[in-house]
Amino acid sequence: MSAATTRTADAAVTATTAADASVDGSFDIDPEETAEWVESLDALIDARGTARGQQIVRSIVQRAGARSAGLPPVTTTDYVNTIPADQEPEFPGDEQVERRYRAFMRWNAAVMVHRAQRPEIGVGGHISTFAGAATLYEVGFNHFFRGKDHPGGGDQVFFQGHASPGMYARAFLEGRLSEQDLDGFRQEKSKEGHALSSYPHPRLMPEFWEFPTVSMGIGPMNAIYQAQTNRYLHNRGIKDTADQHVWAFLGDGEMDEPESRGLLQLAANDRLDNLTFVVNCNLQRLDGPVRGNGKIVQELEAFFRGAGWNVIKVIWGREWDDLLARDRDGALVDLMNVTPDGDYQTYKAENGAYIREHFFGRDERTAHLVADHSDEQIWNLKRGGHDYRKVYAAYQAATEHKGRPTVILVKTVKGYGLGANFEGRNATHQMKKLTLADLKSFRDLLRIPVSDEQLEADPYRPPYYHPGADAPEIRYLLDRRRALGGPVPQRRTAHTALELPGDAAYQVARRGSGAQQAATTMSFVRLLRDLMRDKGIGSRIVPIIPDEARTFGMDSFFPSAKIYNPNGQHYTSVDRELLLAYKESPAGQILHAGINEAGSVAAFTSTGTAYATHGEPLIPVYVFYSMFGFQRTGDSFWAAADQMTRGFIIGATAGRTTLTGEGLQHADGHSPILASTNPAVVTYDPAYGYEIGHIVRSGLERMYGGAHPDPNVMYYLTLYNEPIVQPAEPSDVDVDGIVRGIHRVSPRSGSGIPSHILASGVSVPWAIEAQRILAEEWGVDADVWSVTSWIELRRDAVAAEEDGFLHPEAPARTPYVTAKLAGSTGPIVAVSDYTKALPDQIRQFLPNDFASLGADGFGFSDTRAAARRYFKNDVHSIVVRTLELLARRGDVAQDAAAQAIARYRLLDVTAGTTGSAGGDS
Repeated sequence: MSAATTRTADAAVTATTAADASVDGSFDIDPEETAEWVESLDALIDARGTARGQQIVRSIVQRAGARSAGLPPVTTTDYVNTIPADQEPEFPGDEQVERRYRAFMRWNAAVMVHRAQRPEIGVGGHISTFAGAATLYEVGFNHFFRGKDHPGGGDQVFFQGHASPGMYARAFLEGRLSEQDLDGFRQEKSKEGHALSSYPHPRLMPEFWEFPTVSMGIGPMNAIYQAQTNRYLHNRGIKDTADQHVWAFLGDGEMDEPESRGLLQLAANDRLDNLTFVVNCNLQRLDGPVRGNGKIVQELEAFFRGAGWNVIKVIWGREWDDLLARDRDGALVDLMNVTPDGDYQTYKAENGAYIREHFFGRDERTAHLVADHSDEQIWNLKRGGHDYRKVYAAYQAATEHKGRPTVILVKTVKGYGLGANFEGRNATHQMKKLTLADLKSFRDLLRIPVSDEQLEADPYRPPYYHPGADAPEIRYLLDRRRALGGPVPQRRTAHTALELPGDAAYQVARRGSGAQQAATTMSFVRLLRDLMRDKGIGSRIVPIIPDEARTFGMDSFFPSAKIYNPNGQHYTSVDRELLLAYKESPAGQILHAGINEAGSVAAFTSTGTAYATHGEPLIPVYVFYSMFGFQRTGDSFWAAADQMTRGFIIGATAGRTTLTGEGLQHADGHSPILASTNPAVVTYDPAYGYEIGHIVRSGLERMYGGAHPDPNVMYYLTLYNEPIVQPAEPSDVDVDGIVRGIHRVSPRSGSGIPSHILASGVSVPWAIEAQRILAEEWGVDADVWSVTSWIELRRDAVAAEEDGFLHPEAPARTPYVTAKLAGSTGPIVAVSDYTKALPDQIRQFLPNDFASLGADGFGFSDTRAAARRYFKNDVHSIVVRTLELLARRGDVAQDAAAQAIARYRLLDVTAGTTGSAGGDS
């Protein structure tokens, strides 16, 4: 076996030849014998083909290992195509027709971006990505990507975000988009009704795009979890997804993102052979080479192979086949192996003569290989990503491979065909328009029937080209899509109807905890358990847990719901004799992502959009630990919002002072503020179990009740691990107030100096205790309100304010929070276990004197009582702040607050008494 065959990535850059070195890089003690073995292999391949050669080599390697003469792991192969030319399948389409309308698409995609950059518009766009990747997409569209009407259910395709102009150009030829639509590119409001989003954005184009991908790294991990969700649906008997495939188109620069690579192990562990990554290796980032001194294809090959993936490389087009066949001593392969990416990029920005001199000319043997080639022929030695046959062979091999996911590493040229000013240039990503000369050159290359006069008439508005609905190219294009099940991309929202639970399912939340103490985390878990037993939706609920089920008290779900594992459980569990033993099953309901918040949100997104992707609703309930939600994975939640995910996000062990000993990075005082920036997240900070019941019920009805105008939301509930006596639901409970954001939980007696305490979450019991102290010790009569959602109150109030701003002639609508507190006298003290900015969001909508208490700054480890005294949001801080506001009004003595500070030792952190110790869930 030649050294070139087994050379690792490092050795590929430090060239050695088979004549000098053995497979492990050491000196070859008998080069003549080595040459005989190599010649024998060559003769075998010549006589019996590459497939037989591979079988023999594999057998020898296996035998060498058995005889303790095994080779070091081979993580990379030579810089050539994985599939030999003699193993390529016949291309089933009409390549000439496909190439013809691919030219139409490439022209229209570039013209659309160019027109959007005319002086009076100037909204930008990207020309070069699709120009270089058009073949990768078109082979898929013509032969692989199955639409929604396919008998197997259709594929899911994650398109590379910057290539979106190409998808619009294809839809134009298909008749799905008009010229007016193309001219609405990136003008989503000014061209409303004929607007195209800059990138794949389902929320902006809800009938077209399925998956948002342009936030680098999120597409790869979401594609992995989409493939897992497909299998999850299948294994649980909800839908047959056996014939569906997930395709993810990625850039080689994008693979630098940790998220792009960080979740590959799940795909390998779950044996997701329904997943294919296609990495467009044009060797360029946005600013320059991905690996100027190295080889990104080789690096990715090693990485994916090490992660357990099947790897297929498509490096060279068919024009290289003859050269490689004549490369008897491996000189050309050696040259390919040692040439760094920076040089390959430069070659495609130069010309054939340059390549002859600076590539082939580096070795007299390779120079001889192309001696009879003209410079033009050398220039036309294409990269594999521009060859229909090579790409088709890779795609077919990927879809036929069983037991592992596949990555196809395809070498292309960024800006391919756009001319010398674009092809392979460092700045090509930022180039958004073509000169008149560029347009003419591009037109000539693609043979588009547009005249010089048409281009010169207005260089900023070159014409789109469509040959007409009856043209043979268009008939062929549409026939291929019909055979594959209809257009792609396409998003549909019709889904199986859900029968939502009745009152009985929420009884556990209504009755409270009796004499026992229970944290709101446990109140929620008990409610979730009953919902999972519901005949209508129980099987549709998907608990998602990042390795903290026991912390949240959810280990009780293990024996009955079981943990999803497509491979089952083939080991004897150490806790098998316990009532709450850890149990895995292919039909398991719980998605246990491990210590993996990014993967958990990806699972949340794919399951929460199953209503659209598969027409089968799933209700994900993602329970995360403290601040390891919006702080760690906020970008993923934005992608989930764009994809119109529905489900419940549970921030357990919430609050800055509730988690006691865990310290700074666990003390969450800001997640609701972060969540408030996401318009699709409906955020609640409930205090009691019965509030949780009504909030969850309203969320289910909004998402799947069929009556709400905006069901595409995620409900975020903060839950606390501090046990309290959970009160039973009052008979006169204000359900509307709970759902809309505020209700009164402890009214004032009617005597004494009036004031109001607005509290949320864990601070509501503190407010009630402060109410008692104020009444008994200071003659102050306070109303206590539970603010279940500061953020929803603000959103309602801002909407009312906006309505008044735009309709000054109409009666102004009163914000809900203003109406609830209308006529109230006395100051308001607002308190939460979060930063003061949270309650401050409603300050402007209340005329009363207003003060906020919260937990600003870094968290720390200490007792709950000490932490709350330090942050001054505890019971006695509420009392003192209320007295201060009343003193300013002259309602109490001017020194009342000072007396209270001294009486309660407010400046002494050891004097705090608010809250209890303990509480794991």
